[in-house]
Amino acid sequence: MISSTANKQVKYVNALMKKGKMRREENLFVAEGLRMCGEIPKDKIRTLYVSESFRKESHFSWLAEGVKQVEVVTDTVFDALSDTRTPQGVLALAEQEHYTLEEVSEARRQEKKTRVLPHLMILEELQDPGNLGTIFRAGEGAGVTGVVMDAKTADIYSPKAVRSTMGSVLRVPFVYVEDLGSAIALIKKKGIRLYAACLEESRDYDKEDYRGGMGFLIGNEANGLKPETAAMADARVRIPMMGRVESLNAAMAASVLMYEAARQRRGHKTPSAGK
Repeated sequence: MISSTANKQVKYVNALMKKGKMRREENLFVAEGLRMCGEIPKDKIRTLYVSESFRKESHFSWLAEGVKQVEVVTDTVFDALSDTRTPQGVLALAEQEHYTLEEVSEARRQEKKTRVLPHLMILEELQDPGNLGTIFRAGEGAGVTGVVMDAKTADIYSPKAVRSTMGSVLRVPFVYVEDLGSAIALIKKKGIRLYAACLEESRDYDKEDYRGGMGFLIGNEANGLKPETAAMADARVRIPMMGRVESLNAAMAASVLMYEAARQRRGHKTPSAGK
């Protein structure tokens, strides 16, 4: 049992939580909570940490079964490990998933491995990890097939972002790209129609047809999309506002757009995307 916060494993976990570069180098991320840890495939969990109190609960056996390494720590040490105000007593170090731009853009349903019409989210310089995680969570619910992010977008494997996804980070394919313009050009070559969320020279979002292969371009919370990025879109869309509100935050705006696409696609038979 680990009983000291000076233990090297405790320091290692804390460093992974705080340092994105270390997470990338170690190819690991930290997931916390019963639900999140329970959804991670057992072969992807490097180490499972549980508190003394959690070790006595009925959930422990099924959660620990099949995991390579399980460490029990005192409740005090677990409080030091945890990134939440009310720890549940379980935390996992898990291996990151990796996808290519080709895999994300070709759109395959994970559970059936069959191709579907693309419904992509393309994100430019989103800074808030909570916004990013919410886009993943709402995106899974809306049937988004993949997320493309530039290198300046927040780390989806930061603790706050992981929590905000509520497990969707484990199921929604995603990729970070160094050159967003080149990635957009490749996506467009596949016949995927792109819509830029911006106020200038745009139409109301519900006036467009999203039933084919498509994607939304979402920009930075404060500045929106860069002009050169918006210029690559096939069309520009806006969400009309009432009252004195000028716009929604990035996650809310993305959710409105994703669910409009989902609404249009629901019950509509589209041409097969093949196997």
